[in-house]
Amino acid sequence: MILIKSPKEVEKIRASCRIVKETLDLLKTKVRPGISTKELNKIGEDFICSKNAIPAFKGYMGYPAGVCTSVNDEIVHGIPSDRKLLETDIISLDVGVLLDGYYGDAARTFAVSSNISQEAKQLMKVTEESLELAVIAAKAGNRLYDISHAVQSHVEARGYSVVREFVGHGIGASLHEDPQIPNFGKPNTGIKLKPGMVLAIEPMVNVGSYEMEVLDDDWTAVTKDGSLSAHFEHTVYISDEKVEILDKV
Repeated sequence: MILIKSPKEVEKIRASCRIVKETLDLLKTKVRPGISTKELNKIGEDFICSKNAIPAFKGYMGYPAGVCTSVNDEIVHGIPSDRKLLETDIISLDVGVLLDGYYGDAARTFAVSSNISQEAKQLMKVTEESLELAVIAAKAGNRLYDISHAVQSHVEARGYSVVREFVGHGIGASLHEDPQIPNFGKPNTGIKLKPGMVLAIEPMVNVGSYEMEVLDDDWTAVTKDGSLSAHFEHTVYISDEKVEILDKV
């Protein structure tokens, strides 16, 4: 069931998303060669807790950390460890926050240094562009898979693939709510988008095939062919007049 949020609920989600944004902004300044993903996770968790909020991912279905740290061919759900970042790496950081009973969720992919490959730079650019196009498509009156098609058409036209096993989702008093939002689909199909919906839209894009596998830790999803992957995510609120990115304000 898709839940329409009241203005009061939207304000609570916005407050959580503000902390998500601040956390990602902070982590961006800490990403550098030599830092470990465990250190980044601690920085993120400590900051969230300093805001009297809860790192939403920690303990969620058994996930052991507050920040998902996914490096290079890791698509999503990478577990923080002693692994130290190299100057040629890219890292996707996914952050969730629970505050006053409501969730916020967003992700970005960062270059560890300016020495990443041109392929990595282009992948990040295309993935972020696909998210921007998806947000534009998420307006009231459109259909759900207009969002999906906006991602898929932009990504595939540039020779990349969209991950199919993981999807965006509704969000509110639960971290994952209906509807599921795939990053592929036919335009003008799916449910009609209505004012009051709050959605977490999150393209995950691979340089190579969309095929993936999960490592033995039961969490870390990687590209099956070892190609690079990028992940960007916004939580958005659909109103009568516009689509608002709640983790951007």
